[in-house]
Amino acid sequence: MDLSVEIAGVQLENPLMPAAGPITGNPNVIARVAEQGVGCIVTKTVSTEAAEVPRPSVARLSSGILNCEKWAEEPPSKWIEDYYPEIVDRVDKPIIVSLGYEPDQLEELIPKVHEFADAFELSSHYLGRNPDPIREIAATATRLTDKPVLIKLSPHVPDLKEFAQAAVDGGASGIVAINSLGPGLQIDLETMDSTLGSDDGYGWLSGPPIKHIALRAVNEIYNAVDVPVIGVGGISTARDLLEFVAAGATGTQMLSAALSDGSSKYGEVLENLPKELEKLGKNSVEELTGAYKQ
Repeated sequence: MDLSVEIAGVQLENPLMPAAGPITGNPNVIARVAEQGVGCIVTKTVSTEAAEVPRPSVARLSSGILNCEKWAEEPPSKWIEDYYPEIVDRVDKPIIVSLGYEPDQLEELIPKVHEFADAFELSSHYLGRNPDPIREIAATATRLTDKPVLIKLSPHVPDLKEFAQAAVDGGASGIVAINSLGPGLQIDLETMDSTLGSDDGYGWLSGPPIKHIALRAVNEIYNAVDVPVIGVGGISTARDLLEFVAAGATGTQMLSAALSDGSSKYGEVLENLPKELEKLGKNSVEELTGAYKQ
């Protein structure tokens, strides 16, 4: 059974990777995820300053996760001097370095982290209606690097197809979809307080509740642009992963299920992946890519 995929020239043993977040926030947790056999690693998003993350930042729901996480809590100097070199040394897999958020921040960061990356994922968190900022982010990054640049899109933009095309027009090699939904709220009725530590108590929803929105987004983007799509949002089983592949995803990311159940969740999904492909009469992941027809 051939699980291998290629994303913008980067070869992966299989299509599963962690999404940027708490589970890829330092070399030790990244090494544990890598040991589960994922196809590559996506590091936690780093920006030009350390994030001040409220506590608690993650709330487990009956289904899914609500979080008020931000980007990495350590300054970029810690990642550049310590974390990235250790990750490259310990992990024998492609490394996708996640960075944010504005063009001037990318101007500062990309040259400093370039040697550690096989590709870049740029998280914009842009929620506006004009796609020009997405095009500018992609254009800035592709001017600074010849390595693949992947743009992660928010589900809240008015037209995912238009925004994906803007990223491609700016030079993006691929699209990651989708970011978390929200904001949302969970209330502790005993304390009449939020279960999160953000100022307003709000957080962003991920996991199974957003899966079907993410699938639709991946399929829309797959049919709109001629670059690989990485699907993320609600994967917790091998069949979930294959739904994303059928919708048009070349690669997939999983985070919330691993936050809930531990990093061994990656190994569980990968163990079941060949069995599920066999049930479908497929000999490779590639045979299923984009099989869903509107």
